[in-house]
Amino acid sequence: MYGLIGKFRAHRGKRDALVRAMLDDDTPIPGCISFVVAHDLSDPDAVWITEVWDSQESHKASLKMPSVKASIERAMPLIAKFDKQVETVPVGGIGLPKI
Repeated sequence: MYGLIGKFRAHRGKRDALVRAMLDDDTPIPGCISFVVAHDLSDPDAVWITEVWDSQESHKASLKMPSVKASIERAMPLIAKFDKQVETVPVGGIGLPKI
């Protein structure tokens, strides 16, 4: 499995619009096990994105999908800063397949 955790800062007052842009399309994405967008409780303009994929290749392939490209295009003008991003190797949890 392959994981990404990232923190984005929206332009002031645009966090809800950014969240909508990121969650607007529910087209299934092959290999995506989990995609969670969450508000940061300590920063009214920040969101955290947590992703779990069956592989890094599936994540890379998703970036070529028209629906994913459109979501990124909607979100980019709302993002003021990419604060952090880490790659992980998920090893288990509720909702994740057993390794």
